[in-house]
Amino acid sequence: MEPEGSPSRPMIDEIHSNGGINLCDGDVDDEPSIDDTTTTTTNNRPIISSGEQLDVEAYGGLYQGRTKIMRLLFIAENCEGNPAMRLEALRMAHDEIKKGENTQLYREVVQKIDGELGPNYAMDSAWCDSVDRRADQKKEKLENELNAYRTNLIKESIRMGYNDFGDFYYAHGALGDAFKSYVRTRDYCTTSKHIIHMCLSAILVSIEMGQFTHVTSYVSKAEQSPEALDPITAAKLRCAAGLAHLEAKKYKLAARKFLETGSELGSHYNEVIAPQDVATYGGLCALASFDRAELKSKVIDNVNFRNFLELVPEVRELINDFYSSHYASCLDYLGNLKANLLLDIHLHDHVETLYDQIRNKALIQYTHPFVSVDLQMMANAFKTSVAGLEKELEALITDDQIQARIDSHNKILYARHADQRNATFQRVLQTGNEFDRDVRSMLLRANLIKHEYNLRAARKH
Repeated sequence: MEPEGSPSRPMIDEIHSNGGINLCDGDVDDEPSIDDTTTTTTNNRPIISSGEQLDVEAYGGLYQGRTKIMRLLFIAENCEGNPAMRLEALRMAHDEIKKGENTQLYREVVQKIDGELGPNYAMDSAWCDSVDRRADQKKEKLENELNAYRTNLIKESIRMGYNDFGDFYYAHGALGDAFKSYVRTRDYCTTSKHIIHMCLSAILVSIEMGQFTHVTSYVSKAEQSPEALDPITAAKLRCAAGLAHLEAKKYKLAARKFLETGSELGSHYNEVIAPQDVATYGGLCALASFDRAELKSKVIDNVNFRNFLELVPEVRELINDFYSSHYASCLDYLGNLKANLLLDIHLHDHVETLYDQIRNKALIQYTHPFVSVDLQMMANAFKTSVAGLEKELEALITDDQIQARIDSHNKILYARHADQRNATFQRVLQTGNEFDRDVRSMLLRANLIKHEYNLRAARKH
């Protein structure tokens, strides 16, 4: 590997041993890392740990309400080859459902358990009938109350009536009806606080339905409120917007939203997202889409986001390793986290894409400062074969992301640095031509004005 200068041999050895380089873009490595002054307490122990099986009980404890149930069911459906994790997730989902009133979801979960957890988790028909009976009675009561409010034309009461209907439908799993009821309250909102409450309710149901276009729309409506948003509400809206951008595969926009989320969020939005998710989603999206300068200023030096990263040390460490060009360690962290990230209900569809983009950025960053790179050395750093590395580099060269050519015989990558002398000459020549054209145009205009050509032409007409 030959850098553009001629470094001493110890520098080359250090590059090889770290699995990366420390010269990118003129940056130095003595910058403070994210975790210089932070430690993780036992109370904030990571739920997703490197190389370890997901702690389903601790993971489920991060959430509440319907999202807790849906996340547990997603884990049960996708943890292939791990029956113990599947049954634990189903057991927790069953227990959570019985705290609510969604009998349809209860029947589905009992059917999935199929007697594997013993008689205590068999179909409880009496409970279902009792809940359904109470639901019918409550619905009739809500309808009567709403009709009375509409007859009396009391706006606040009508708003509350529709809101109660939305809560009722949401509790029973009728998400479409819940969304319609929440949206109907808009015509009866009299204050900014009411509008924000309506937007947050609509966003919650839209996320559960997977309708992220609605999420974006209602986030925008809430942010247009004439009154200043309190920090917790602002943090909730940024998280919702981040999830919408993530779903749309707009990773840079998603990263910005998660990075802007205030630490005031805490566990105030655990019916949708946990603080650990903010760190994981924001960190991975930033690695995949930010350049080095943005990664430094918006992630590593972001004091606010550091509070979230403390909750997930693995993400914090892999960001540090990536920025410090310790690619072997960074890729190890990514590899260890992958199995558990694939069990995340929002992130699973994006893991492969994000990982590919992060790896491609690492390859580009590795080769950037050098005139030539030994492919065997580079393959060792990225823990791959030379043949596999060649294919990856070929794709990047074809996409014009790396300006280089590969010597397949000697297994060396040669950079194609632009001819600075020729490029400068061409720029000077172009500037001269533009100057000549501008001067000629000004002289022509001056002569036209001097001889009053425009006035004479106007008189003729």
